[in-house]
Amino acid sequence: MGITRRSMLRAGLAGVIAAPLVPAGESPAGRRGGFRIAHLTDIHVQPERESAKGLAQCLAHVQSLPDRGGGPPVDMIVTGGDTIMDCMEAGRDRAQVQWDLWRKVKTDHCSLEVKSVVGNHDVWGWTKAKSGVTGAEPLYGKQWACEQFGRQLPYDSFDRGGWHIVLLDSVFPHEQSYVGKLDDAQWDWLERDLAAVPTATPVLVVSHIPILSVHPLAAAAANGGAGSDGKPAFSLSGGLVHVDHDRFQRLFARHRNVKACLSGHLHIIEQIDYGGVRYLCNGAVSAGWWKGPHGGTDFGYAVIDLFDDGTLACDYRTYGWTARG
Repeated sequence: MGITRRSMLRAGLAGVIAAPLVPAGESPAGRRGGFRIAHLTDIHVQPERESAKGLAQCLAHVQSLPDRGGGPPVDMIVTGGDTIMDCMEAGRDRAQVQWDLWRKVKTDHCSLEVKSVVGNHDVWGWTKAKSGVTGAEPLYGKQWACEQFGRQLPYDSFDRGGWHIVLLDSVFPHEQSYVGKLDDAQWDWLERDLAAVPTATPVLVVSHIPILSVHPLAAAAANGGAGSDGKPAFSLSGGLVHVDHDRFQRLFARHRNVKACLSGHLHIIEQIDYGGVRYLCNGAVSAGWWKGPHGGTDFGYAVIDLFDDGTLACDYRTYGWTARG
């Protein structure tokens, strides 16, 4: 699995690729319309560190953005995974407390439509040695998250604002942990889903783990190593980026209307333009798991403007939260 997420953080590489994104609302001539999404990823809500108050403040900030010529400040929220702090290693009671907290904050402080991606921390009980879960429980694995998100499958797609939006499930088990990829059933579904989208309709793909990222490359390079030919080499962690990214490249080459992929997981801001697709990793509502900024990335969320011509603008907004004990 190469570099681990923990070793990457120890190496101080959390924000090495952080970069400003294209400001939202900058609409050059010819760009009309605009469906606006607030991308709130890696919320990690928990009873500790007053994170529920932090999330409520974030939601208030989203809903108080300046309107757009009489329209709402934001049309919908997409959460990008890791909604709760963790239930992969949690027992039932701890998992229940976290999901109850998410549901209460959302009910009390959000008036917008919310769609959600499943993150690794949203999966219940895969680390059985710590969670005490057998695997036979009705809500085991992703089922609890699916119940919270109001759907049967951990992936979905829908149409909004002239765009087709795909929510992927990018987390699969690996030795009581996880790896970033799609399974065969989801690949079959995704290929059929994209084939049914008119070629003139732009597509936005949302995953928790990045499909493509430079950040794990930088982390792995810093760790060093050598290949079989003696030249410097390194391996990437399948827990940081999709191991099936090459298959995505082939798929997107057949569907040129795929315009961008949003992700979280790394708690950094990153923008890559590759093969005609923009890959945007959009920081974290929780920053450094509510302990403070993470590698130069503050508590925040992204505002995504989707325009009629298939272009988009992305802007990372901080919402004024400071770490609490």
